[in-house]
Amino acid sequence: MRDFRKKVKRQFPLYGQGWLVYVLAMAAASVLCLLLQRVSTSDVHVPLVFVLAVLIVSLLTRGYFYGLLAALTSVFAVNYAFTEPYYKMDFLSYGYPLTFMTMTAVGCAVSGLTSLMQERQRLRTESEREKVRANLLRAVSHDLRTPLTGISGSLTAVLENRGELNEEQTRTLLADAREEADWLCRMVENLLSVTRIGDGPSGKIHKQEELPEEVIGAAVLAFRKHNPGLPVQVSVPEEPIFVPMDPVLIQQVLGNLMENAVAHGGQVSAIELRAEMEPGQLRITVADDGCGIDRALLEHLFDGSRPLHDDTERGMGIGLTVCRTIVEAHGGRISARNRPEGGAEISFTLPTGETANDDQG
Repeated sequence: MRDFRKKVKRQFPLYGQGWLVYVLAMAAASVLCLLLQRVSTSDVHVPLVFVLAVLIVSLLTRGYFYGLLAALTSVFAVNYAFTEPYYKMDFLSYGYPLTFMTMTAVGCAVSGLTSLMQERQRLRTESEREKVRANLLRAVSHDLRTPLTGISGSLTAVLENRGELNEEQTRTLLADAREEADWLCRMVENLLSVTRIGDGPSGKIHKQEELPEEVIGAAVLAFRKHNPGLPVQVSVPEEPIFVPMDPVLIQQVLGNLMENAVAHGGQVSAIELRAEMEPGQLRITVADDGCGIDRALLEHLFDGSRPLHDDTERGMGIGLTVCRTIVEAHGGRISARNRPEGGAEISFTLPTGETANDDQG
């Protein structure tokens, strides 16, 4: 019985946007027919106008309820207000049964097709989410094991060889353990961000108007603490602009991209970070002068499926997958390419329009 109620609720949902579409479509059809009555002596156009309204309602709403309601409303409106005898119900007039069946069939058919497409889209989205979960799990299983093994090995060496290690050797092992612990902390932050955002790009984020140079500056400052000898060149628009974003998450994206350039870019001697305004969006690019990205990896760089060369290599999957999740949750896109002059660059966009100002939930 509960499953039956769920199925009925899914096929006949009631929600505010559906009522709005229904009311606006019926009102627009009625106004248009009233206007056409003044310039036309025939009412043959009236059923066509309301069939179009039923079609629009069925396409723009979920389930069958609003399409059927629009069909019934249209049949009575056509019969009562827009065909002779005016303002009088006449269920036996010529063509009325055919009009009733046609509008009802249109409402059912289009609502059914719309529900079918929405269901297929839901299944496709769930399939993509499961793929992302599997890739994240695979990347996490490797990325957790690597730093934990390093921390355990360094601390074990210090504890078991306390009388044999000099101060410099002990300091080196402890510094290695701290580096691995820092790496582990950043990875846990990535995982927490994925949990915070939720499944897919429709997760919850809280945007506010931010100056990109401030967010970029904070990310660069944090990066320099771990990489003090690596220069970072920053370029931002001269005129101050405000862009809707979650500053903490965007800082995390920038940090992941810069850390990824250091870890996997080869002999990287400098990093360039650019922010450029484009029509309707802000583009931020992180570039390096390293060895570039293998062409075979470019297509799957952000889905966490990058193959690892050996068990000691840190994976790229989790950090870049989190970057894509955060960027898409903001309504943007992320991409990577190799630079003609050498090295690689990863850029992502953030919408600046009014639609970007709303919190996603």
